[in-house]
Amino acid sequence: MKYYIGIDLGGTNIKAGVVNENFEIIAKASVKTNCPRPAGEICADMAEVSLMACREADIAIDDIEWIGIGTPGIADNINGTIPYANNLGFKDVPVRKLIQQKINKPVYVANDANAAAYGEFVAGSAKGAVNAVCITLGTGVGAGIIVDGKILTGSNFAGAELGHTVLSVDGPQCTCGRKGCFEVYSSATGLIRMTKEAAEADPSSLLHRLCAEHDGTYSARHAFMAMREGDKAGKAVVDKYIKYLAAGIANTINIFQPDILCIGGGVCNEGDPLIVPLKELVAKEIYTRMLDKNTEIVIAQLGNDAGIIGAAFLGRSV
Repeated sequence: MKYYIGIDLGGTNIKAGVVNENFEIIAKASVKTNCPRPAGEICADMAEVSLMACREADIAIDDIEWIGIGTPGIADNINGTIPYANNLGFKDVPVRKLIQQKINKPVYVANDANAAAYGEFVAGSAKGAVNAVCITLGTGVGAGIIVDGKILTGSNFAGAELGHTVLSVDGPQCTCGRKGCFEVYSSATGLIRMTKEAAEADPSSLLHRLCAEHDGTYSARHAFMAMREGDKAGKAVVDKYIKYLAAGIANTINIFQPDILCIGGGVCNEGDPLIVPLKELVAKEIYTRMLDKNTEIVIAQLGNDAGIIGAAFLGRSV
């Protein structure tokens, strides 16, 4: 049996998992990232949490084939560096060299969304595809693109920023500096913004009452909850959200024509009220709608484990 280590480097936690050749996580370990602090200290902790995971799995580090790291920001796997990760305060960090000072194993690095997408590709809902796109609807819209079994990073290692393609040039302001990005409409953050706007515009709505019952705190679930109870304001928000999500997904399919496009994130827990109308809209909008075979849209399967599993198998993607 062969074993690999996958590291999910986040702004809050550093998580590592020992993954076997059957794509099963057999042990995990984690420590706090404790940003901001020097990159060398964080890399030392990545090495330590890898050793902790090995101890949990009751195997030696010598039994590990390689270490893969999924990181926020830009990841240069050719040179083993993280050129830029604003959330971590990283700039031109030689992550491979720093890890190998502690553990003498091959080290691979990828953007965290790409690592999660690769996890779904090798072991999740996109398994069996040749070309796949994985989109995560979270605080932003993250994405990973797999072409002929390889992660597409582009010439500057910052490809797959589908969240920052524009759906409406005069739309709401995005954090990237542009307006009307896919992300401002289709992220959980965007859904919350639209929910808040609709609730405040109609104080008599169930949507408004639901939010009031939660001390004025809006969530990505409120619009779907209100919609299920027949509330017009809730339904209007859900319909608007799905319309923009379908537009972004149709754009993506038109560009990449993947075998499978998987979507993940908490919003996908809404199930059929999201997925059924979404698929119907996309089917009407894609350029290849007259063909017998088209991209299959599915829900991501691996959840929070996707990043660890994908990172663990980065050695296969190079």
